[in-house]
Amino acid sequence: MDVKNEVLSILDEVLSLKGRANGFTLETPLLGAIPELDSMAVVALITTLEERFGFMVDDDEIDGAAFASVGTLVDFVQGKLAA
Repeated sequence: MDVKNEVLSILDEVLSLKGRANGFTLETPLLGAIPELDSMAVVALITTLEERFGFMVDDDEIDGAAFASVGTLVDFVQGKLAA
């Protein structure tokens, strides 16, 4: 499974970006840079990541750093998958 492409697909789906996520790179900033990514969207994004990848995210694991960019989010997911 290509984690980056799956994360981009989830971002596009959850945030209703209509394909904009296809142009994102690992350096693309997320939190604070994409208006669609508000607090409610973060919750929906976490829920979708949990469902799609089959892991659980504890409340104490969630901080803004994981959502800083596409790359940090991909790293977060890969870390959860490796655990």
